Amino acid sequence: MIDITAIKALLAEPRRIVITTHHKPDGDAMGSSLGLYNYLIQKGHFVKVVSPTDYPYFLQWLPNNPEVIIFTEKQEESKKLVADAELIFCLDFNALSRINELGDEVRKSSAIKIMIDHHLEPEGFDDYRYWNIGACATAQLVYDFIVNELEEKQYINKDVATCLYTGIMTDSGSFRFPTVTAGLHRIVADLIDAGAENWRIHQQVYDNATEGRLKFLGYCLSNKLEVFREYNTALISVSKSDIAKFDIQTGETEGIVNYALSINGIKLAAFIVERSDRVKLSLRSTGDFPANEICKKYFDGGGHRNAAGGHSEESLEQVVQKFKSILPEYQKLLLL
Repeated sequence: MIDITAIKALLAEPRRIVITTHHKPDGDAMGSSLGLYNYLIQKGHFVKVVSPTDYPYFLQWLPNNPEVIIFTEKQEESKKLVADAELIFCLDFNALSRINELGDEVRKSSAIKIMIDHHLEPEGFDDYRYWNIGACATAQLVYDFIVNELEEKQYINKDVATCLYTGIMTDSGSFRFPTVTAGLHRIVADLIDAGAENWRIHQQVYDNATEGRLKFLGYCLSNKLEVFREYNTALISVSKSDIAKFDIQTGETEGIVNYALSINGIKLAAFIVERSDRVKLSLRSTGDFPANEICKKYFDGGGHRNAAGGHSEESLEQVVQKFKSILPEYQKLLLL
């Protein structure tokens, strides 16, 4: 669905553009959004990034982060921007439900909608689509979009490179997932050549924890970790009171599921957390095990084969029990 000639024509003169991404944005969501933002402003466009919700403090150092508008904090301004936009770029999500109430505003907007994403089964709300499920990160696709489709590599400056490197680094698990290819490393090399300080970016994202987050991590591993060797599965579940006890902020539970997956012999790991409005579940797996199938089939979610998520309106105890009850169905795959 990519018509690069049409998109080049659209971007040939200054436009009113909104960039948005999924709720509770992660490193790829904010890295790709601000990477595209920092490209478009060089071209003279009027651009705003509108995030459906807040996002982690360890991403708020990204270049031009102060220009991001949070929908839940500035709803009227956000709605006007979306309503007045000529183009809306939808990054790192494939269904308008992923941007909560903002999705209704995007759906009814007369703006041309361009989706750049790497998730399965797009909803189809977009007018143009730059989509590849084989891509490691949406930030990788934004790089390809600018450099290979629009043919404007000269606009990959330090700010763009820093944002896109952040997105690729976080969504690749610091370059350790199977989607990391030689071609991706060449992109990363280009970003470093353009000014991305790889060591500093890693430090800002991963060496920037609060005291509460570290204590919470220790609590999860010491008190909340369950291992089911008969299914090569590990589980961590935490309640709202656990979150409150350690004053855990947005984004601070990110990556905890990977500690469970790092246990020798574990093929599937789950992190289940009770939030104020629902219970959320994150799954990670190794090899060919389809974590996304479990999320889609049982938890109203989806994602990638080895990294997926879902949610439930049931209680934490019910969701944990449901997850455990599913494991026998997948025992053969988990023991391969």
